[in-house]
Amino acid sequence: QVQLVESGGGLVQAGGSLRLSCNASATTFNFNAMGWYRQVQGGERELVAAILTGGATNYVDSVKGRFTVSRDNAKNMVYLQMNSLKPEDTAVYYCAAHPTIIIATLTPVGAGSWSQGTQVTVSS
Repeated sequence: QVQLVESGGGLVQAGGSLRLSCNASATTFNFNAMGWYRQVQGGERELVAAILTGGATNYVDSVKGRFTVSRDNAKNMVYLQMNSLKPEDTAVYYCAAHPTIIIATLTPVGAGSWSQGTQVTVSS
């Protein structure tokens, strides 16, 4: 199982940027599809960005053009660059590793390993 440690959340004004980082402990990271999720208080966890082992990416419509997911397999790292942040982006963000993700529909396949989560708050 992949151990994931996340960093980079915080408070930012609308229009600002944040970068989340996720460090994976296992060399099997290179074989995992990675996803960034967010969860608002009282809501369900939503997959907002995904990246496959070969680098293919996809995003939920609400973040397309503003968020960028990337991975560095040599460093066992995955990142989420968030630009032009909006108050509605406020949530707890998690990274997760899955055996694979159906990239076209952002559907995870298989049980995931999860980070501890980090709060992102965007003020208006």
